[in-house]
Amino acid sequence: MKLLRFIAALAVIAYAGWLAWPLISPFFEGGGAGAAIEMSRAEASIEAAGNMPRTLIWGAAILLYVLSAFLLGGGNPRAFIAYLLGFMADAALRLAMSGDGGAADVAARSAEAAPAGLDPTWFVLGALLIGAVVVFWLSRRRRRARAAPLALQEG
Repeated sequence: MKLLRFIAALAVIAYAGWLAWPLISPFFEGGGAGAAIEMSRAEASIEAAGNMPRTLIWGAAILLYVLSAFLLGGGNPRAFIAYLLGFMADAALRLAMSGDGGAADVAARSAEAAPAGLDPTWFVLGALLIGAVVVFWLSRRRRRARAAPLALQEG
């Protein structure tokens, strides 16, 4: 079970990394930390496009997914709550962006990942909902059945 929790935590971190890629990609392109910070700041302002709540929801979804992955890796049952909050933030963000004319990089990358003929917004939300079920299943507390003490069994 620990291996499955570890794999699920890695999958959640991978998704959070994919979600945050427009912000962290400048750090991998070279050119120094100052240039990377400026490019990342510019990407966040492009994503915001004068709409600060969208950027805050984007950041909250990323942080909640990462928090959920760490809690899941540690076997904490609160991992599902963090994942569910991250899912709600992500769903609100995706549904808000689905009406935009390509205003967000996340929506464009989702369109590339979705199978042909499916709406990428609903495809990704469905996959994330399946992930929520997996996180719920893996984060449940397991209660071990204890045998009665030997003195009580004989009596």
